[in-house]
Order: sequence, then C-alpha cells, then structure tokens
Amino acid sequence: MSDLHNSFGENIFTPPPITDQEYNFICTLVYEQSRIKLGEHKRELVMARLGKRLRKLGLKTYGDYCHYMRSPQGTEEMGDLIDAISTNHTFFFRENEHFDYIKSAILPTKPASMKIWSAACSSGEEAYSIAVTLAEHYGAASAAWGIDCTDISHKILKKASDGIFAAERLQPVPPALINKYFLKGVGDSDGYYQAREEIRRHITFKHLNLLGSRYTFPGPYDIIFCRNVMIYFDKATQNELVNKMLPLLRPGGWLFIGHAESLTGTTHNLKMIKPAIYQKP
Repeated sequence: MSDLHNSFGENIFTPPPITDQEYNFICTLVYEQSRIKLGEHKRELVMARLGKRLRKLGLKTYGDYCHYMRSPQGTEEMGDLIDAISTNHTFFFRENEHFDYIKSAILPTKPASMKIWSAACSSGEEAYSIAVTLAEHYGAASAAWGIDCTDISHKILKKASDGIFAAERLQPVPPALINKYFLKGVGDSDGYYQAREEIRRHITFKHLNLLGSRYTFPGPYDIIFCRNVMIYFDKATQNELVNKMLPLLRPGGWLFIGHAESLTGTTHNLKMIKPAIYQKP
C-alpha cells in the first residue's frame, strides 16, 4: 500500500490493488442488484470509484469493503455502491434529434394530456429538457401534461428533484428559454439556476430499479425515454427490460433509446421510425 500527497500536502491513502476474488465479488453483487455488467475492462474504474467509498467509510482495503458489503450495513451501502459504479453523465437536450422529432412529429398530433416517462432520469437534465419542450408547446400553466422520472440512485434523484443546475450545465439551452423557465441564483447561489415552479410541478421523481420487482406506478405513457441505459446490460437483460416497459407504453406511443444503443437481439413488436426512435403498433 502507499500514500500520495495532494496539492495541499495532505496524505491521501491509496489502497492496494483489488484482487481477482474481490473484483469478482463486486461484479457479481452489482449485477445481482442492478444488472449492470462489469467486465475486466472496468477494473480500474471500479477501483477509482470504490476508493472514494473506502475513504468515506474509513476502510483500508477493497477486501474490507467486500466484508462490509456482506455485513448488515451492506444493505444500506448498496445504493452508494450502485451510485459509485453507474455513470450519471448527462446534459440538457442530449441527442437533440429526439426533441426535434417530438416538436415536429408528435406534439402537433397529441392533446395536452401528454404523459411521459423518463426511465433513468439521472440528475434531471433530461426531465427538464422534456418539460421545457412541452411547456413551449402546451404552456406551463396547463395541468394536463406530466413527466414521471425514475432512477436507481437515491442521491441523484434528490439532486434532480431540486432542479438546481450550475450555469455551465445550461449552456445547451437557448438564453430565452433559460430566462423563461429558470430562476437565476443570487448571493451564495450565484452561478446557479433553479427550474421554475411552473414546470417543476409537472414532474414527479421516484426511486426505481428497472430490473427489480414489477412497476407499481400508473401508465400508459405516450413516450418512454430509456436512453443510454441498456449499454450497461447484456442482451438477455436488455430483452427483459424492453418487455417490462412495453406494457406501460400506449398503443401508438414512442420509445426513445440512446443513439449508441440498439434493440437488435430483443423480442418486441415495435417499429423503428428513425434510429433510436421506435413506435408501438
């Protein structure tokens, strides 16, 4: 084991490398709890992410962490483990072609009772991008449209529900829409913006493991966003996920997946409209 020093001269403990047995235990645990598939190529990432958890918990080795995860405290730590492993990289109007399609092809044909599910909402950029898009078309005052947002991470859901973003996170949003739908922070909040209440009230946030027990929230949905989620899963898990979600998609409704993803190898009755856009008959 070794110690490094940061720029302030403070000791930063570095644990010894994770052993094969310890890494296999973590991979199996993560897969059982979240279906996230970790391969050998993720070993360095896992070590880096879990190193932060070791320091937080005052543990010295990855073996100590594995022992901790086998203890009663491991149940409570599980959420933090999944948070650490999963990548919550997102930004406003990511894969903007999807939002262009919604504005040009979907919204003109749908009433204001539009209902959308953001299945892995992460820190909220996707949810608020959808909300701004719908508010521009239907108006923020309409109480009819709504967005249900879920994620496996409790911590990231709290961040999303607060609707607070650093100014640089809002760079993809046109300034006119920022002024219209976000409040600029002052004082200690300078440099941050919060989504206005008139769009936040259309959005609900709920913890959900997509591969867990059956879904208890009501459908059907006109659109389901499940983007950049299936890249973590093997084909069998992708097939399971798609077929769990489809009953909640309204006939004629749309499923949006990430442009780096594909439904090839999954069993479904969806028609591909455009790359990463599918419609239910």
